Amino acid sequence: MGDKKHKVVFVMGCTASGKSKLSVNLAAYFPSEIVNSDKIQFYKGLDIMTNKITDSSEHHGVPHHLLGVIEDPEADLTVDDFCRFVEGSIYEIVGRGHLPIIVGGSNNYIEALVENPNTNFRSRFDCCFIWIVVLLPVLYKYIAKRVDKMVEGGLVDEAREMFVPNADYSRGIRRAIGALELDKYFKAERNGEQLYRDDLLKLAIQEIKDNTCKLALCQFQKLHRLRDELGWKLHQVDATAVYEKSGEEAVNEWMNAIVKPSRAIIKDFLEENRSKTNMKKRMRIGVLSALVTVGVGLMVNWICNGSWNGV
Repeated sequence: MGDKKHKVVFVMGCTASGKSKLSVNLAAYFPSEIVNSDKIQFYKGLDIMTNKITDSSEHHGVPHHLLGVIEDPEADLTVDDFCRFVEGSIYEIVGRGHLPIIVGGSNNYIEALVENPNTNFRSRFDCCFIWIVVLLPVLYKYIAKRVDKMVEGGLVDEAREMFVPNADYSRGIRRAIGALELDKYFKAERNGEQLYRDDLLKLAIQEIKDNTCKLALCQFQKLHRLRDELGWKLHQVDATAVYEKSGEEAVNEWMNAIVKPSRAIIKDFLEENRSKTNMKKRMRIGVLSALVTVGVGLMVNWICNGSWNGV
């Protein structure tokens, strides 16, 4: 049964650590398809706020699954829904002979998928976990810069289109960081309040940065728990130096510190069962050779002792 398990790779890490980028990089080396495991990215809309990879140039021709598949912004994505969606995509990908790469930061949902005793995920799938690590102070600085870029890229206009007074921010896509934070600003804007409106926007942007950092901390703690308490074998690749550099230096550091080690980890993972199978074959051949040698020795001894009657 162990040799028949399907191989699945998980790319994990805090928000803004580079999970999506690494998954696309890895797909250039292995015939694979990417499955989203960020529960907020399951919803259609708010592409900037939720950091979806929607541009075909970012996909680099790699098929992506479960991005924007839920039309209703109010719908709740339960853990069971999540597991059903992800497993369905995994089997589709395996059926095409490709490697599923699961990518996202919803670690509670990922834990439920992998550890679910009712579905016996681990008995059916052989898992490889890659954890992109970035020292939190360094990551926090990058998060602040990324939020500023999101604002420049149209985050506020995008959120305005979905703004509804007295919306429920505990459901659906409105749980995304940025939706609740911009609520007071949009209310002031709608009411025609000019005084303090710019201050409300600045405050909202700062809250988005702060709450994204809080999310990163929670994800960091969760990943440690998966490793230390549940015993998940998380292969760590350290991207701290990448985010401390810029330009060509950062690109080279990403390739050398993240892509190449991750590629080697997956290569070993994919060859693991093959090596075990070859070892078993060599052991069987060795046992048969030993039996033949013993048998021949016994026959020779039998003949030399005159026990053979020539029949």
